[in-house]
Amino acid sequence: MSRILLVEDKDSMRRMIRRTLEAAKHRVDEAGDGDEAVRKLGLARYDLVLTDLKLPKQDGFAVLKAAKEASTQMPVIIMTAFGTIDLAVRAMKEGAYHFIAKPFDSDHLLLQIERAMSQFRLVTENLILKEGSAEKLGVPTIVGKSKKIQEVSALIQKVSGSSATVLLLGESGTGKDLFARALHYQSPRGTHPFVAINCAAIPDTLLESELFGHERGAFTGAIGSKPGRFELANGGTLFLDEVSELSPAVQAKLLRVIQQQTFERVGGTRTIEVDVRIVAASNADLGKAVRERRFREDLFFRLNVFPVPIPPLRERPDDIPPLVEHFIAKFAVKIRRQVRGISKGALQLLMNYHWPGNIRELENFLERAVILTTGEVLQPADFALGLGATASADQAASGESLQEISARASRQAEIEGIRRALAAAGGSRQKAAEQLKLSQKALQAKIEEYGIEMPPPDEGAADRRVRRTR
Repeated sequence: MSRILLVEDKDSMRRMIRRTLEAAKHRVDEAGDGDEAVRKLGLARYDLVLTDLKLPKQDGFAVLKAAKEASTQMPVIIMTAFGTIDLAVRAMKEGAYHFIAKPFDSDHLLLQIERAMSQFRLVTENLILKEGSAEKLGVPTIVGKSKKIQEVSALIQKVSGSSATVLLLGESGTGKDLFARALHYQSPRGTHPFVAINCAAIPDTLLESELFGHERGAFTGAIGSKPGRFELANGGTLFLDEVSELSPAVQAKLLRVIQQQTFERVGGTRTIEVDVRIVAASNADLGKAVRERRFREDLFFRLNVFPVPIPPLRERPDDIPPLVEHFIAKFAVKIRRQVRGISKGALQLLMNYHWPGNIRELENFLERAVILTTGEVLQPADFALGLGATASADQAASGESLQEISARASRQAEIEGIRRALAAAGGSRQKAAEQLKLSQKALQAKIEEYGIEMPPPDEGAADRRVRRTR
């Protein structure tokens, strides 16, 4: 629902326009003169201003100026019974979206308002994209079949219909941003903006401006006013990732916004009203941060209305196969490689790994493997540049004995040796067994044990054998 400020001094005309706008499902605030309009623009945020040109106290041009000072993107439509070309040109030059001469048809007015709102939404979306916070816009896909991930999805679905603040808790790489977007798109706010900000990635000196915006001259380099993430997310969802990294000053201001849904830009005095749902995320123990007085207790209670813990990947190994399949398909298209799957041995290698970096780490390894592989099926050796060394270090750190580490390394070396021998022999088990000094039966047992995919027959070698017989 759009919020419109209607500025008209004639009561009968104002009532008629208000009924028209409300019938079209718009929320309408009224002002009977220029002073009242300018005051209301300083108190609340509007999606559009519809103002008469001839007004008591201050005229429509003063209202236009106040609207543009409040938000340079806000569309303003001027109405007048004294329309001239000169006035129309002046209004457009000063930033008006459109100029309507009275009397006008209600359908024409609604059409112009819809066009103005469409342009306003487009400008807002472009701002979000420019800020780098909407590169992931789109309905997200939750991949996983484990009981734990299904429980998380059920919680997200239950809370999505409300406007309750949600706190996503989990280690880095578990997909907290994915669940935040899933919550947004399942909610009634799904057609409005989803705006994300990583609180740990922006210096404290800039974070307040990024969240709340700033006015011209608020600090060195502020050559113009700029809306913050709260304004961009109006009507939608603001995702605060790594919220534990907020400074005490920003924590205090965030608390006020959550409580009152109002704030001021940096360097500004005008109170801006917004309707934003907060979804926060943290990989740190916020309860511990509160006890250590690094995080405000009252803010923690405000954020912790509906906590959703997201389990690490190591606690839900059943999700690894579908995630692997998903990422292989994704990167095969992205990198333009003919990769159609993964061998049993390679999948088992991934299943045995601890995944301290969770899904993000798995995704990175799959992307690297798709780049490195020379075949259509990923093999254990395709992960050797990263997973082998990392896995060994991870297992050692987790208390694995030297004997167990040696056994694991030996297994990996055997897999790689068999693959190379088979490739050199053009897929012939007999020749590979001879090279490895094994019986064919022993080689076949190793192939089955490790789940090694057989390379395609070397047709060129067969042709060479035919030519030699001739």
